[in-house]
Amino acid sequence: MSLPPSVRVFVASQPVDGRKGADSLVALVRCELEHDPLTGHLYVFFSRRCDRVRVVYWDRNGFALWSKRLEKGRFCPSFSADGQLGAQSIEAAELGLILEGIELRGARRRPRWEPGTAPSGVASRQIDFLRDI
Repeated sequence: MSLPPSVRVFVASQPVDGRKGADSLVALVRCELEHDPLTGHLYVFFSRRCDRVRVVYWDRNGFALWSKRLEKGRFCPSFSADGQLGAQSIEAAELGLILEGIELRGARRRPRWEPGTAPSGVASRQIDFLRDI
């Protein structure tokens, strides 16, 4: 799944009624999650039985609703233990794996380089180098 870097993916931390439509899910985004649904971000909701997933987002001139119902098996989202509806941010690649039926609970993320972070000792060597100039 490829999305522009400006688009974020938010997954509801609790299951919702699988019969909800776009308007009801947008109301949950506004009132319960306290997010602005007009930003273009994806909001992902799983049904109580975890056999359905709905993704709602703003698409330039209206709300779009994408839905998938499994004929066999269940999705394996991780819900929060506190019972409160909230949203957790995930990467588009993680959403793609979840939708393909891959369980992420045992998966490990390998360390990656992030802008603005330098390995230990590199910053001090750069400062020493600049002083010598």
